[in-house]
Amino acid sequence: MFDYASADLVDAFTRELRLCRLAEGEHAVVLSEPGSRGDYVAAAFAAAKSLGAHVVAATVPGGSPAPMPSTHTGAGPGLVSVLEDRTAQDLLKSADLVVDLTREGFIHAPLQQEILDADTRIIFVCDAPDVLIRNLPDPGDRERAEGAARLLKRSREMTVSSAAGTELTVSLADSHPGFQCGYADTPRRWDHWPSTMVLCWPEVSNGRIVLGEGDILLPFKEYVRRPVSLEVVDGRIEKVEGGAEAELLSMFFDDAEEKWGDRWARHLSHMGWGMMRSADWFATAMYGKDELMGMDARAFAGNFLWSTGPHPFLRRESYAHLDIAMRGCTVRVDGAEVVVDGRLAEDAG
Repeated sequence: MFDYASADLVDAFTRELRLCRLAEGEHAVVLSEPGSRGDYVAAAFAAAKSLGAHVVAATVPGGSPAPMPSTHTGAGPGLVSVLEDRTAQDLLKSADLVVDLTREGFIHAPLQQEILDADTRIIFVCDAPDVLIRNLPDPGDRERAEGAARLLKRSREMTVSSAAGTELTVSLADSHPGFQCGYADTPRRWDHWPSTMVLCWPEVSNGRIVLGEGDILLPFKEYVRRPVSLEVVDGRIEKVEGGAEAELLSMFFDDAEEKWGDRWARHLSHMGWGMMRSADWFATAMYGKDELMGMDARAFAGNFLWSTGPHPFLRRESYAHLDIAMRGCTVRVDGAEVVVDGRLAEDAG
């Protein structure tokens, strides 16, 4: 019997690699581990070949240095087999485009920047097939997300408020704004398919974050059922109060500090807002936890996304990376509303 789903994947990967500007004669490496999806490896390989690229499929041993299960967490610690193997690193650095199909990616591993510094571009792919296809990027996504990053770069302060009680003030000084648009089309660029979001890496933030019912905790891939209040002082979570989800977060932070020796677990990492209009807030509820990373939640248009743990610009290396996606927030940048009650300002008329 014919596998028609594979045909859909080849078409989707071909469209994606075109957005990544993979050109005839360029070199592409499809990176996987034994736990990667074989149909993704085949589709990426076929797509790169159809575009006239020289393509190599490289499968390396699995095994993450992070002290937690590898279930598409988003922590991005990389694979030990690549982190400790110069030959594998040289292969990736020699490529024009790396299609990263590993389960966790190298998002927060310093090695990734070394690979990018070799003029390589990287596109990371790990969500479920229909999530990828539904959220295929649009060429205009980069302009929208990059414009939001420019706004953050020229601004001094971001504030976040919500009816649930969030009142957070964030200094944008030296916050290194960036963006994701779902494709990597220029040298030294990493991106994630699917994604459209703006983010920054502040050092100082103060106030209260209140998670409301229906907000999403990642990588646990759980919806908040009772409000959780977090007190933030100078970019560090000093107190967590609430129901079962508050206890879950507290235990996670305690374990990271006491068992892993992770001093940055309670510190805030990146934050920003989602811009992916095709995202589905309920996708997290519709899949098994091992099937997706949760980019629908992370990039949902009008969310407020904040995280904990690693901070490359402050040289904080941490495996305690949580991404928490919130709805219903109002985000202001130097007083101008960019998100209004959980909707992008341009959509909130």
